[in-house]
Amino acid sequence: MTAAENGGADRLSCVKMRASLDGAHISGAERIVVAHDVPKTVASLVNRAMSHDKGTPDFINVKVEATSNPRRIPALQVSTEHVASPEEGWRRVDELLRTAGFSRTDEIRRLFRDTYSMRGAMLLDADTLERLEPDHERGVRATCMDAADSLASAAGVKNHYAEAIVLATKVQYAPGIVGEICMSDDPDYVTGYVATKDLGYRRITVLKQKGDPSGGRIFLYRGRREDVAETLRFLEHEPVLVTDLPSISRDIVEQRFKGLECELDEMRAAGLWRRMRTVSRSLCNLSSNDYLGLANDERVKSAASEASLAYGAGTGGSRLVTGTQPPHVSLEAHLARFKGADAAIVYSTGYMANVGAISAIVGRGDVVLSDALNHASIIDGCRMSGAEVVVYRHLDMDDLERRLSRCCGYRRKLVVSDGVFSMDGDMLPLPRFIDICRRYDAFSMVDEAHSLGVVGATGHGLSEHFGCERPDIMMGTLSKSLGSQGGYVCGSASLVEYLRQRSRPFIFNTAPCVAAMAGADVALSILETEPDRVARLNKNVECFVAALATHGVRVVTESAIVPVLVGDERRAVEISNALEEKGFLVSAIRYPTVAKGAARLRVAVSSSHDADMLNRASAAIASHIRNPIV
Repeated sequence: MTAAENGGADRLSCVKMRASLDGAHISGAERIVVAHDVPKTVASLVNRAMSHDKGTPDFINVKVEATSNPRRIPALQVSTEHVASPEEGWRRVDELLRTAGFSRTDEIRRLFRDTYSMRGAMLLDADTLERLEPDHERGVRATCMDAADSLASAAGVKNHYAEAIVLATKVQYAPGIVGEICMSDDPDYVTGYVATKDLGYRRITVLKQKGDPSGGRIFLYRGRREDVAETLRFLEHEPVLVTDLPSISRDIVEQRFKGLECELDEMRAAGLWRRMRTVSRSLCNLSSNDYLGLANDERVKSAASEASLAYGAGTGGSRLVTGTQPPHVSLEAHLARFKGADAAIVYSTGYMANVGAISAIVGRGDVVLSDALNHASIIDGCRMSGAEVVVYRHLDMDDLERRLSRCCGYRRKLVVSDGVFSMDGDMLPLPRFIDICRRYDAFSMVDEAHSLGVVGATGHGLSEHFGCERPDIMMGTLSKSLGSQGGYVCGSASLVEYLRQRSRPFIFNTAPCVAAMAGADVALSILETEPDRVARLNKNVECFVAALATHGVRVVTESAIVPVLVGDERRAVEISNALEEKGFLVSAIRYPTVAKGAARLRVAVSSSHDADMLNRASAAIASHIRNPIV
């Protein structure tokens, strides 16, 4: 029940949540609720903090304050300013400020950058630009507020739109406040606003690039210095319910496609736009994950073709209905033998295998611990599971153990990691990983998409490489070293049977086509009988890394993935395009696949590459890394 449903009666409480990670603020929210709803509101806000995109907090503060008779004020009028870029957005901010009677807009914008490191807002004299907040590091926080209607009543769900209007409305009713500028510090939320009582709430669609964690706000004040204390009291302590909160405004709905177009324009300007290409066979392909060159092996292609002729192009149903054909059964048995497992289960894609396994094994009341640089399919599986998600530092086994040791009282615990990380080529220390999971009674799950056929003397993966136990749950793909398409999970008989009964992407998805199954089956046999392919692959990696070094480019890898760091997203795309003109297909990897400012060329080496081509490619890459493109 919201305060509105209670008619604003006595015995209300303001519930405030603030969460941080390593001392940095990552989440905050508050609600005004009737007293008996406090426990579930606290739980909902804590759950919101624990699932924040910025990471899992290591400190959450929840404060519950009794309040009564909150002041009711009408929401500001809302409109939207559609812009195509941050530059255009800030020009619109300047125009709105001048329209509202603020003349020193350039100086206000420069001061706005100082708010990025503040925990609250800057309180600024609108005319002299003197800073009025008592604590310049903490700033001023507008608190003790909520919506009076049901739009923002779901305490655990963040509604940027509603929460921003509530805050902006309260601020504009504070004594002496004549305006506000705000930009969200959420990396995935690029909007901001300018607010005054006359202008209303003017939402600006783009004020920064996607992925930028910068954000802040300025409250503009006109009044006597002796009245500042009353302004601060109102902002931080006066309970307020905002009435007549609009639903998403008509112009936002009518301009929904314009908003998509603006974001696409922004992505192009930032070097984040991706294009699909039809790959020319004339190019030297240094981007494919076909590590062993089996996708074009005649034996693999013949097996796929023969299976299609025998069983048809499609399967016509899910595996549990009519979709299971002999090639599915044969491949699953073969994968289990190869991985030394009791059983295996095949999915249509590697993405579905990760999502399907994780979301089946853990759910509400469970916890899953995930490496900070895990693949998107693992991240999505964790989120979709409903389990509590704890993110540990990349390949930091001490941090994993520290966080896992604190996970008490859960039904199940799952720890999941990539085996070889797809953007950096670095490798999970499997023996320590398994040891930690065993000692804390957690399921161990490893994604071996980029280690099957690559790691270990005969390509059996990390367990062969380290000479150690296998993880409880072994996930992999058919689309990389095996040159086909699909994903799989290997493990105990009970695990695989559980997935057959509970994994929704397996149960409700049409069975993968038999051509992919038969092709992968033959490819796996080739890997078993021709281990020299693995040796040749590793020799090619050593050759390529050494060739880059002779040209002054030093890289580090533990796999067939060789990352060449560039940094700037636009420059990475320019280099990729220039290499294509020279006959080399090398992908530019950018945000959100990697962190903002960590763009790179991702070279995937294959056993089918020859030394001459790798030497020529290394020289071409090095020439562009060292020299700017003109």
